[in-house]
Amino acid sequence: MLKAGVLGAGHLGKIHLRLLKQSEKYELVGFYDADTKTAQKVADEFGYKLFDSIDELIDAVDVVDIVTPTLSHHECAINAITKGKHIFIEKPITNTVAEAEDIRALVALHKVKGQVGHVERFNPAFIAVREDIKTPMFIETHRLAEFNPRGTDVPVVLDLMIHDIDIILSIVKSEVKHISASGVAVISDTPDIANARIEFKNGCVANLTASRISLKKMRKARFFQKDAYISVDFLEKKCEVVKMKDAPENPGDFDMILQNAEGIKKQIYFDNPKIPDVNSILMELETFADAINNDTTPVVTLHDGTEALRVANMIINQF
Repeated sequence: MLKAGVLGAGHLGKIHLRLLKQSEKYELVGFYDADTKTAQKVADEFGYKLFDSIDELIDAVDVVDIVTPTLSHHECAINAITKGKHIFIEKPITNTVAEAEDIRALVALHKVKGQVGHVERFNPAFIAVREDIKTPMFIETHRLAEFNPRGTDVPVVLDLMIHDIDIILSIVKSEVKHISASGVAVISDTPDIANARIEFKNGCVANLTASRISLKKMRKARFFQKDAYISVDFLEKKCEVVKMKDAPENPGDFDMILQNAEGIKKQIYFDNPKIPDVNSILMELETFADAINNDTTPVVTLHDGTEALRVANMIINQF
C-alpha cells in the first residue's frame, strides 16, 4: 500500500481524507493544514493524524495529495517532488501556466508521477459514453451553480468551466484554432458568468457556458457527431445516446425512420449504456495508485492539467 498524506483539510480535503482512509490501495498517514484551528477540529473529529508542518508530512509519505488553495499548489508540489514524492494535485493545476510547466519539468527530472484532479473524467455518466464519443463536430456544455462564496477568489472559468474544458480537450484531438469569449462580474470581483466558443483546427466547435449565480444547478454536455447525438448529465449521472444507421428495406412498425431531401433513409435507435456504480473521487485517486504501482501513465496527466489551464487563461484574456 502507498503511504498517502493530504495537504489541505477544507471541504474537498476532508472528502479526500475519508476516501483515502477507506481505500485498499493507500495507507492514510495524516494531513496538514495551515489553518491550525480547522486542522485541530478535523483531527479531533475524525482521528486523522495532524502533522505540525508540510515538510514533516511530505517526509512521512509516498504520495502527497494537494488539496490546498490554488495559489499554494506550486509551492506544495515543488516541496513534494524535490523530495521524490508522487503528487496528486487538485484542479486547476496551478495559478499560472509557467508554474505548471515548472512542475512538469521537475516531475520528469525526479522521475515521479503526477495526476491532476479533473474529477469529471471519472464521472460514471461520462465513463459510460466515453467510447461512443469519437469525432464530435459540435459540443455544447452548461455548468451552472448556485452562489457560494467559496471559490469566488478566481473567475468562474477556473472555478467551474475548467471541468468542461478538460473534458473537451480529452476528446477533441486537434489544436485550438480560435477562441472568443465574454464574461460578466455580478457579485464577485471576477466574472461570475461566462460563455466561450472554442474553434479547433479540425472544424469542431465547442460552446461553453458557466455560471455561479444561477437559481438551480446544471452540469450537462451534448456532443454532436456523424450519425450520433450523445448527452451527459454530470450532476444526475445520466446519459443518452441516439444513433442513426441505414434504414432496413422493410422497417418494422415501431422503427423510427427519417428521410432527407435526397431520399436517403436513416433509422434512429437509442443506445442505453450501463452506468457504472463508482465514486468518482475515489476512482481518480485509485487509478493514480495503479499508475504508480504499474509504472503507467496517469489518466489525467500534468500535461492535461496544464493545457486545460492554458485554454482557460486564453478565455479569461478575452474578457
